Amino acid sequence: MSRPRVAVIGAGWAGLAAAVELAGFAELTLFEAGREPGGRARRVRDADLALDNGQHILIGAYRECLRLMARVGVDPDTVLLRQPMNWHRHGGLSLQCPPLPAPLHVAWGLLTARGIGWRDKWRLSRALDRLKRQQWRLAQDMPVAEWLAAQGQGAALLAGFWQPLVLSALNTPLAEASMQILANVLRDSLGATRADSDLLLPRHNLSALFPQPAWAWLEGQGVQLRSGCRVRRVCFADGGAEIDGERFDAAIVAVGPQHAAALLDDTALQQRLQLLYYLPICTVYLRFGQRVRLPRRMTGVAGGTADWLFDREALSGERGLVAAVISAPDDAVTALPQDELVARVLADLRRLQPELAPPLWSRVLVEKRATFAAVAGVLRPGTRIGVQCGYLAGDWVDSPYPATLEAAVQSGVSAAQMLKQDWMKQKNR
Repeated sequence: MSRPRVAVIGAGWAGLAAAVELAGFAELTLFEAGREPGGRARRVRDADLALDNGQHILIGAYRECLRLMARVGVDPDTVLLRQPMNWHRHGGLSLQCPPLPAPLHVAWGLLTARGIGWRDKWRLSRALDRLKRQQWRLAQDMPVAEWLAAQGQGAALLAGFWQPLVLSALNTPLAEASMQILANVLRDSLGATRADSDLLLPRHNLSALFPQPAWAWLEGQGVQLRSGCRVRRVCFADGGAEIDGERFDAAIVAVGPQHAAALLDDTALQQRLQLLYYLPICTVYLRFGQRVRLPRRMTGVAGGTADWLFDREALSGERGLVAAVISAPDDAVTALPQDELVARVLADLRRLQPELAPPLWSRVLVEKRATFAAVAGVLRPGTRIGVQCGYLAGDWVDSPYPATLEAAVQSGVSAAQMLKQDWMKQKNR
């Protein structure tokens, strides 16, 4: 009873967070089917290129991400560019929150915003204030579009602010997205301290932010790391867990929901997971022989194909590289041939830099199951599987947040803390 023998299955951000939280408490084995840790937020190889398999941004409110990054030896101030909340969409809404105490930073940002009139500024401010006075809680969840209509948010605000915000934060269209989940995001960003609303843009590749340092740190802690090892079956019996026949005292299953359903013989969980569905994110990379000078490191183009354009040269020194993100693309976009999709993103860029030459090369990466659909009333599985020694972790596990890096890390920490509590209760009997 001195230390439990624990298996963590999956070395994405959730599984790594669980393992880091348990290091020193348990005799750990970390299973990862792939060759590299990081899950859906890591550096990947595409032919002879190394690219992130998506673009992720963090905000100052992501306390668990920042805490665990520091624990494994990563300095967040070095790997992340912190800047006050700003919103720049060429031909549309531009908003910059100054480094003033909350809530003055948001008030001043709205007051000085460009691209919308005074009436829309008042309507947007009124809607946010109403949410705040309700303590960011709705009496009943509803689609974002329905709530916005009730708040009198006009077409300019929908196109310039709410749609890009909801797609970026929830990866779900306004007509379906959960207003309560969006309110939770707004509560912990615009509704919290000024520092909580800061944007944290990665200066390094996604693997370097947390997955690779965490993997190396865990190895230094004596954790048994099994990469390239795909688990086929997890069974819970006699107060323990069997991982492909190997006995453990407990297990944390930190894989994608579709893989969790296949691993676990749990009818109730499988039925719950059948209610979830998933949406893609498309990332288009273009490499130019010249510097692409975007107005901001993260820039939108009103009415463009891409939701956001990232200047990778300004962020991470990748010369001439731009990444374009299309969140929850509809069927018409996903059906486009890749060369046509690249041409559309290039047209977005030429609205910012008309003389831009054709790219030297381009790549289109589509994460087909990037996130679960954060629809109104969505019911997500809880952390506990149904047995005392089994736990779930992942950005799809029950949480106030949508599928974000912080949701993934929080779920891993929660699973580890629950396991610790259960073990100590058992030990003290």
